[in-house]
Amino acid sequence: MTGTAALVFALTAVVAVGDWMAVAARNRAVEYLLKPATTIGLGATAVLINPVDDTVRVLFVLALVLSLVGDVALMLPARDKLFPVGLGAFLAAHLAYIWGLVLLAGVDGGLSGTWLVVGLVLALVGAATVGRRVLRAVRAERGELVGPVAVYLGVILVMMVLAWGTHRFLAALGATLFVVSDAVLADNEFVRPRNGSHLVVMVTYHLAQAFLLLSIVAW
Repeated sequence: MTGTAALVFALTAVVAVGDWMAVAARNRAVEYLLKPATTIGLGATAVLINPVDDTVRVLFVLALVLSLVGDVALMLPARDKLFPVGLGAFLAAHLAYIWGLVLLAGVDGGLSGTWLVVGLVLALVGAATVGRRVLRAVRAERGELVGPVAVYLGVILVMMVLAWGTHRFLAALGATLFVVSDAVLADNEFVRPRNGSHLVVMVTYHLAQAFLLLSIVAW
């Protein structure tokens, strides 16, 4: 990682912690500023790093830009109306990550069958537990979203499986945390609101994006 990239990443980490504190304090005004600022900082870091592959870097930057769109859509007061926009933005971000992860695996000689199986087992467990519970709740409360939510669930789980298949620990950790973040978000949104869930969502989300980014750095 270049010195400039390391500095920007460190500053982004400070901003992220500030966002977590704002979430814990329920300071929406500060969160509106620091949440997108964190994603912008991660995107800037991605532009500045020495990547293991330039095309992978482009795809990860694209994923972060799309995530920024999703961030804004899901934090605004009109988030109920903008939920499909946020869902679509993050769906596109995961597709960009999937493409990038496949190319990343190629840098190391291809996907690992053994680690793909590990990722697949985790994905199946997640789909059979939280995934099934969320889809059941969505069908009961907002039936028009069952299809989009099911597609999103399938895509993010594929992203996680491929991240494990790269046999890069940071990629696998980041993708898994992304699934955890979205699982907590969906459970809170559609099943039952839980105290402290928003903070869990934000911490795991920012760590997920950071670890995915770090997985493509040529150290």
